[in-house]
Parts: sequence; C-alpha cells; structure tokens
Amino acid sequence: MRAALALILLIGCVDTATEQDVAETEQASTTAFANDQAAFNFFLQKGLTNFQAAGIVGNLDQESGVSPTSVQAGGPGRGIAQWSTGGRWDSSAGDNVKAYAAQQGASMTSLNLQLEFIWFELQNFPGYGLASLKASTNVTDATVAFMAKYEVCGTCNQSGRVAYANQVLAAYGGSSGGGSTGGGGTSGGAGCYSGTLSEQVAENACVQSKYDNLWYQCSNGSWVDRWSDPAACTSVHPL
Repeated sequence: MRAALALILLIGCVDTATEQDVAETEQASTTAFANDQAAFNFFLQKGLTNFQAAGIVGNLDQESGVSPTSVQAGGPGRGIAQWSTGGRWDSSAGDNVKAYAAQQGASMTSLNLQLEFIWFELQNFPGYGLASLKASTNVTDATVAFMAKYEVCGTCNQSGRVAYANQVLAAYGGSSGGGSTGGGGTSGGAGCYSGTLSEQVAENACVQSKYDNLWYQCSNGSWVDRWSDPAACTSVHPL
C-alpha cells in the first residue's frame, strides 16, 4: 500500500527538496513559549528570513523562555537574552539595556524594548554577528551563528537551541509574512519546514509523516492532507 501511494504521488513530480507535516506543526505549537511568536514576527519585520528569525528565538527560548523579567538563578543574566549585570544589562559603555531603555523612555523589562535592543546591538556592533546570521541558509546555521556571536554562552546546549528554533519555525514559519528570502530559505508562504526531514522544503513538496505515516503536502506555506491539494508534488519523500 505504501509503495502504491508513493507511485501515485510521483506522477508529474520532480524530485528536488524536502518537508514536514500537520502533526509536527501542531506538536511544536504546544511546546512554544508565550512570547515566541511575537519575537519571531519582530525579526521577520526587520527583514530576516523565517529560519534566521527562528534561529534567534530558539536561542532566546534556551536563555530565558523569552521572558523579559527572567533572572538567572545565582547568576548575572537578565532579560530575554540574559545580558549580564555589570555588563550589557546595565553598565557597558554605549551598549547596555538600562541606558537604551532610558533613551527610549521605556521599561527595561518591556519585551519590545529588549527585542529592539537586540536589533540595536546587531546593527551597531559587527562583532555580534549580524553578517553571519544573514549569511546563514538554514535554521541550524542561523541558530549557531547567533549563539556563537551574540550570546557567547559558556555551557551553550547547542542541540537544545536548535531544537527550540525548529519548533518555532514549524509553528510559525509557514504562515507569518514579512521576511525576505535568502540562500536556501523561504518565508511568507513560499515553503514549509519539515520536522520529518529536519529542513525547509519547497512549495508543493509531499512528505510521508514519521508521526502518523500519512502523506502531507506543503500548500501556501502550510501543511495540508496530500489528497486535498490537486497540485502536482515538486518532490516526494516516503519513509
């Protein structure tokens, strides 16, 4: 039966890319932190691709759960990016949240203020890695670029950051607009992220889900049941 389905799907298809499914998107949504989507959309609106925005948010999930009032237990970290007291939180010359908040007339613990401060740092301090982030072509590389250049963490738990970023991309990457396309990535309905394949795929890619063994197709940036979409598959990925 599985082989027959694959043969049917292959009619009129050209094998090119890779994909995910509805079950995976729903699963990712249930594990997302409260401010994930707001942060994701913020970076899309700044012109980053969906996977680059997800890479940043995956790091913030690991750092603080994207909580602007987060305080590191027994440590100096504060806010969504866990900036250090005595440093980028309140003291670094020309580069600290406290001074930036005063300039903007906003609270240091405002989510939007802290997101704007991240963007301020990325734009004004090349060492924080905006160029590396923009050069990334997939969610893993974007996550690692932000981790290495911006967070400069001690015990980083890279795999956890990448997992969070993939969840964010699966939950919001196919339906949110505002980002630009770069490298191998897509945004604003031009493709979907596949948890089954762990990568972004092209519009109309067809994948058999590892979660329920059913077939799904990427349609306008979202996963739909394969048989509800009359368009030919651009690629086919059986288990």
